Amino acid sequence: MPVTPTLESRLAVREQPSRPHVMLQRWEKLAFLHWRWDAVEIQRKLPPGLFVDTFQGEAWLAIVPFYMCGIRPRFCPAVPGISDFLELNVRTYVHDEQGRPGVWFYSLDCNQSLAVWTARTFFHLPYQNAQISAQVSDGCIDYRCQRRGEAIESCFRYRIAAVSQAAEPGSLAFFLAERYLLFSRTPGGIRCGQVFHTPYPLAETELERWDVNPLLQAGFTDPQRPPDHIIGSSGVAVRVYPLTA
Repeated sequence: MPVTPTLESRLAVREQPSRPHVMLQRWEKLAFLHWRWDAVEIQRKLPPGLFVDTFQGEAWLAIVPFYMCGIRPRFCPAVPGISDFLELNVRTYVHDEQGRPGVWFYSLDCNQSLAVWTARTFFHLPYQNAQISAQVSDGCIDYRCQRRGEAIESCFRYRIAAVSQAAEPGSLAFFLAERYLLFSRTPGGIRCGQVFHTPYPLAETELERWDVNPLLQAGFTDPQRPPDHIIGSSGVAVRVYPLTA
């Protein structure tokens, strides 16, 4: 039987690993748009060895648009035109048989082809090339994403409040945002990647425009309602570690 994550195990994965990191980056202007979802449906879409993670018995599915900034290998400088790009992902929350809590990505749309190739090749993540634009006007972010080769476009407009604070351990916001492990499917089986950053500064976020096209592209049905939970963050500086078993 798989081990269910505890609050202690969720806190433990926030600790900085002792092994060397391989990449540095910043995640900025994030909007976490979450829907409650049927846990059985999510479990059916997970690979063997991963199990849906729930909060008070409820599973969650998310769309997360954000800015990826200053990405670079550990010993290299950031490169203008390559190190900054936009990304939108569809994700859910899982744990492995050991009870390690993390993220499972259904898709990660990105407007930097080198980043797509790198993530697919070395991290085995389902990155997709896309045309993405983001404009900020009076503090409101207008974010648009169209996957290459597809006619459908996703549009989000959101405003992140200036006042922020870290999520309280054990809260729903903590469960949804404070994730430091990711799982990917490789030819050798499921592998685990880890990131390290300070806790997200989370803020109330006003969502003026949204759609569920990324969920439909991932094979889910239309929830026919706005997100059940919305929160945002100005961002964090991140260290990325290599995949392990």
